Amino acid sequence: MGDMSSENRSPLPLLYRRHSSEKIMNNLASVSSSLLPAFGTVVGGDSPPLKKYVIAPYDRRYRWWQTFLVVLVIYSAWSSPFELAFKKVATGSLLYVDLVVDFFFAADIILTFFVAYLDKSTYLLVDEHKKIATRYVTHMMFPMDVASTLPFQTIYRIFTGKLHHGQVFGFLNLLRLWRLRRVSELFSRLEKDTRFSYFMTRTVKLICVTLFAVHSAACFYYWIATHHKISQDTWIGSIIVNFEERSIWLGYTYSMYWSIVTLTTVGYGDLHAVNTGEKVFNIFYMLFNIGLTSYLIGNMTNLIVHSAVRTFIMRDSINEILRYASKNRLPEGLKQQMLAHMQLKFKTAELQQEEVLEDLPKAIRSSISQHLFRKTVEKTYLFKGISEDLTRQLVVDLKAEYFPPKVEVILQNEIPTDFYIVVSGAMEVLTHKNGMEQSLIKQGPMDMFGEIGVFFNIPQPFTVRSRKLSQVVRISHNRFKQLVQQLDADKKTIMSNFTQYLKDLKKEVQEEMPFLTELLLDLNIEQPTQLNESENHAASNYGQEGREGTPTTVLLSPLRVVIHDHHPNEKTTDSKRTGKLVHLPDSIEDLLNLAEKKFGKRGTTILMADGFQVEDLNALRENDHLFIS
Repeated sequence: MGDMSSENRSPLPLLYRRHSSEKIMNNLASVSSSLLPAFGTVVGGDSPPLKKYVIAPYDRRYRWWQTFLVVLVIYSAWSSPFELAFKKVATGSLLYVDLVVDFFFAADIILTFFVAYLDKSTYLLVDEHKKIATRYVTHMMFPMDVASTLPFQTIYRIFTGKLHHGQVFGFLNLLRLWRLRRVSELFSRLEKDTRFSYFMTRTVKLICVTLFAVHSAACFYYWIATHHKISQDTWIGSIIVNFEERSIWLGYTYSMYWSIVTLTTVGYGDLHAVNTGEKVFNIFYMLFNIGLTSYLIGNMTNLIVHSAVRTFIMRDSINEILRYASKNRLPEGLKQQMLAHMQLKFKTAELQQEEVLEDLPKAIRSSISQHLFRKTVEKTYLFKGISEDLTRQLVVDLKAEYFPPKVEVILQNEIPTDFYIVVSGAMEVLTHKNGMEQSLIKQGPMDMFGEIGVFFNIPQPFTVRSRKLSQVVRISHNRFKQLVQQLDADKKTIMSNFTQYLKDLKKEVQEEMPFLTELLLDLNIEQPTQLNESENHAASNYGQEGREGTPTTVLLSPLRVVIHDHHPNEKTTDSKRTGKLVHLPDSIEDLLNLAEKKFGKRGTTILMADGFQVEDLNALRENDHLFIS
């Protein structure tokens, strides 16, 4: 295992499968580092480990080390300009602190020789020591890391035995600002890490940029004053006599005050440029401030607008509804329903997020649906006792919707397209008689509505209205038919549940469906003779669209068609030559045999009413007329 080539290694220590919720969050956070396995790379317990003495780049301990170094970088960002301006502290109190900080960064240079890196072409971790070292040494980072870490002042003192008070070491200390790249990398990771607020991360980043700019400008401005020939001809010397002999913190306070006032373009005029050098510096600093201010305003505007964009869209949608309702003189009640639905749509957008779910793999979407709605389907009367496979498929195809109070979900006599299950909330089943509205049933969670119209392919017999804020799931009758069409056992179970439900309906509900008695007879699936006699179910005259006034269960039973024993262009007045309503068999040959049995003669061709020949029975629809000749 130790000799295995790094090109065949996958980033096991970083992308292995975790099972606890805490580790899952850590795994998700690691995605923000852009270290991704190549396609086909096996990530799991069987993946080969990294070589000995090689550190994974986002190992938890190594990440903590990097975070600790970021704290030291913040110190370096403050101390480097400060020591340039106030050289007393560079050779005094901060000298030993700098040595300790440099020691940690020197240790990080050594540690980098043992950190695996990601090959950008294969997205695999390279863990060979030679390749790691070659890549680091030949990269610009190595000489810059070394230059920003060497304690030049201390080295000079060791070789000469005395301190150097010149400015050269102050400028060499500015090389430590190279370490700021670590802060930039940290913020880049935090912006992609879902455990942290993006708004807060960006805000902290903008504050840090502003403070660093103000601090650096203050230090450089003070440095200009200390190196002018006549100290009284400087911005601070004209106010404070012998300012170089005064407290360091007094000079730093005046410098920060000038920098902040200039950055904010307030310009009180109490501190102003005196000599040419200061005026030139002010010119460039104010030009820089224009760009910095634009950067800050642009970022803050984007953050604020991003958080409010949904509110703007909602208000625009509501205004459009109000204009539409006013222009078309819609009733006040209908307008209020439209407004309530639109407001609810935006309030529940975070709960539905259809556009987000569509981008997920089918397996994940299925798991989400199983978690949310499986118990609801299992407790619904219609699906009790069905198979595990059908339950799983039904849950996947459910579509969730929310309805505000007092909104019609289904209207009486509308064409049935879907049926619904109440997940939460409450519904009311209504009927309208002679212009009067009558309440029939109160429904709650796990109840269904709309299935009667769907099962019998009839206009919906009732109106269903929400009583309070309700969540429902719906399934298309076409999709439902596809799922159960080939599942005979589940089909019988569903029809048995449905039949029993119809029998148990309240008397006043049954009275609203005068055809219910015939329906129950038609749905009596417990009698085996029904299946044997299905082909002789009924007869229909030519032009009759099924049995008048009696719905049929087209959703779960075979299609019914009307067959004739003559050519569609042949006109007949013989009352005996009527069409026959039959269940559509499984094949064309069986249909020809059934026609022979009904009409006493054998046909060879099946035509539609428009003269087209039938070649595929799946293309037929309910109550189609077929002419066999």
